[in-house]
Amino acid sequence: MKINSAVKLGTVALFSAVFLAACGSSSSSSDSSKQTLNWMENSALPSMDTSTATDVVSGETTNNTGEGLLRFGKNSKTLPGVAKSYSKSKDGKTYTFNLRKSKWSNGKPVTAKDFVFAWQRTVNPKTASQYAYMYAQVKNANAIIAKKKPVSSLGIKAEGNYKVVVTLTQATSYFPALVASPMFFPQSQSVVEKYGKKYATNAQDNVYNGPFKLTYWTGTSDNWTMSKNPSYWNAKNVKLKKINVKTIKDPQTALSQYQSGKLDATYLSGQQPKNYKNSKQYVERKSASTFYIEMNEKKDSMMKNKKARQALSLAINRKQFVNKVLQDGSTAADGLVSTGLASKNGKDFNDDAAVPSATTQDLTKAKKLWKEALKETGRSSYSLTLLADDTPAGKNSAEFVQSQWAKLGNIKVTNSNLPFKTRLSRSQNGQFDAVISAWGADFPDPISFLSLFTSGNSYNNGKWSSSAYDKYVKAASGKDANNADARWNDMVNAQKTILSDQGIIPVYQQGKAQLVKSNVKGLIYFPTGANWDFSKAYISK
Repeated sequence: MKINSAVKLGTVALFSAVFLAACGSSSSSSDSSKQTLNWMENSALPSMDTSTATDVVSGETTNNTGEGLLRFGKNSKTLPGVAKSYSKSKDGKTYTFNLRKSKWSNGKPVTAKDFVFAWQRTVNPKTASQYAYMYAQVKNANAIIAKKKPVSSLGIKAEGNYKVVVTLTQATSYFPALVASPMFFPQSQSVVEKYGKKYATNAQDNVYNGPFKLTYWTGTSDNWTMSKNPSYWNAKNVKLKKINVKTIKDPQTALSQYQSGKLDATYLSGQQPKNYKNSKQYVERKSASTFYIEMNEKKDSMMKNKKARQALSLAINRKQFVNKVLQDGSTAADGLVSTGLASKNGKDFNDDAAVPSATTQDLTKAKKLWKEALKETGRSSYSLTLLADDTPAGKNSAEFVQSQWAKLGNIKVTNSNLPFKTRLSRSQNGQFDAVISAWGADFPDPISFLSLFTSGNSYNNGKWSSSAYDKYVKAASGKDANNADARWNDMVNAQKTILSDQGIIPVYQQGKAQLVKSNVKGLIYFPTGANWDFSKAYISK
């Protein structure tokens, strides 16, 4: 999932904790008249269309206003959602989900057909969903995406109103985790068709089947409001009445509003984490997300030159950046895949898959490679624009990288900091020289990162390509999907391939320093996926 500067196949050990509670549980009684949570985000809400949304802010919001067949729970386990139970065939290729009788926020029933419609809409090439590739394990999905088979052939069908049957191309151990993710949520066909192009572009032109419903959002507003959804099947256990979300890009403004009681939680950056580490309200949250730099290899020969890419990477002192600039619990990246996401025999994935030269600083070697790259591409100097978000973290990142690259000599770097939505659009359209991007794992498996950079993937903005890399990822998702050792080796080799070729420049793994009021209980934080679940949260007396 795309991360703003404020946060994909087979069997492998899941990392131990996909679920963290901020403090307390939701079992205590609460004063219903005061059940309003005042929250903040560093970037505005871009989209509420679960077929096309790609970023973490959209993911958090849709995760709280919608619900899939299953929900995420403690220790990576999935819990009943719209499906009250499910079973799978002996060969692991067929899943049957038995739906409970639940409703949309407009009072109409959520049925099996809503899942069939939503899944078909997402893989339909006309929808242009960047997440369509997440359906790769569903029968015929790849052929549909490639326009070789009709959308109706997708391996999902409704048997009556309350039974969904899904057929996979092969047994996929993490499939339950996929259907708990927002891009697999149901959609009401009648609502989508009623609103057409306006669907999900504001709070009113949509319907919701989750714990909350969006009651204010214009589509361009910096603030939005989620209110308790009385039509939700488990509404009796939802304590919060309202969640007011503000977009606040300046950390000092956010801190001031927190101190004055206008916010119940705030993210910290710069010197703030250091100043508040001893506070009882201070929390550090580890995120399964990696920030990296993509270079536009399609635009000109310089970024296509391996030595140039290696020089740009070797020039960056990542430890100095996270320890002196960010100071929020973030750590220097060990690879594309975030550390702590997956392990085997007690060893982290990056213990096996690291390429130290791709994530460490060596300025002497960097200068040498840069000179060689300039010569090989017929240049005496090079100018580029570095694209990044306009948040404090985005600006700090761009300024630091700019200062590091300046040490190479014969290079001019111009920073362009844009609103998250604009930066995301330009990245996707290839309108950049180099861009600071990020990805947060949608589920706890290295393939969630590795599948991004296969040739032709819509998230591969820099258009880096390697047939060897494609082969490894395909094997991990296909023939080796149920051979744990072979699959692990495939993924290790894939990461080593992209790092050795410096297809991207990993910079840091995100940490989130936060202050949370002591009376806010039951917050659920996921290092992967949509990050926040407010369905168990409440304000204590």
